[in-house]
Amino acid sequence: MRLPAPAKLNLFLYITGRRPDGYHNLQTLFQFVDFGDELAFTPAPELMLSPPLPGVALEDNLIIRAARLLQAHTGCPQGAHIHLTKRLPMGGGLGGGSSDAATTLVGLNRLWRLGLAKHELADLGRQLGADVPVFIHGHAAFAEGVGDIFTAASPPEPWYLVLNPGVEVATPAIFNDPALPRNSPVLSLEQRLSSPWQNDCEGLVKMRHPEVAKLLSWLLEYAPSRMTGTGACVFGTFDRREAAEQALKKAPAGARGFVAKGCNRSPLLTALDAL
Repeated sequence: MRLPAPAKLNLFLYITGRRPDGYHNLQTLFQFVDFGDELAFTPAPELMLSPPLPGVALEDNLIIRAARLLQAHTGCPQGAHIHLTKRLPMGGGLGGGSSDAATTLVGLNRLWRLGLAKHELADLGRQLGADVPVFIHGHAAFAEGVGDIFTAASPPEPWYLVLNPGVEVATPAIFNDPALPRNSPVLSLEQRLSSPWQNDCEGLVKMRHPEVAKLLSWLLEYAPSRMTGTGACVFGTFDRREAAEQALKKAPAGARGFVAKGCNRSPLLTALDAL
């Protein structure tokens, strides 16, 4: 059983305040793209993951953590061999680890015939990361609170050119930086959709990582562009696939990227429908 673990983009990201517990309140718009990692699941006596991710201990990998969490929650004694085809960069703001965890929960729930409902899987996923539930629900969403309160959304589905400047941004470092803006007003989804979109983390990340600033400045010459999440990846919005692909061919040396279609319904749900 092969299932996609698609990337997400934060089409906008506003930090509206810091809570007493240290977490931040935010407003963001998640949308999927038809590009990402892929996981293959095969029945096995024990849990196995291949190939290993460089620099990540097996028990720290979100895929293994998700699988063990599902085993513990259900008392399931079954195992699986999970093969990961990794395409999304780590620390890129594309949600690769969270998407891998979500696809693991969804895939093993199907492989092991556990019958857990989507909301039960999302509750488990929340223990692994704030972004995991949106990948499990599988629909574009306006997220509020600490990113855990979702409202379904249907933004346009353009073509995107997503570029990685080759640096890894640590999300905790950005959220703990005193220079991060934390005073954006709380607006309704309708107000956000009708206003110019921005990412409150972008200025700080560009200051800390000149590579991001340089790549974003280049991309803005071709299309409306922003950073996703806390970076480091940036994306430009195009009406036509051909225009995005032409821009990709001209990308600066050292930048890696891909062209993908925006999807309000996750490719994961489409793949599950076909099983």
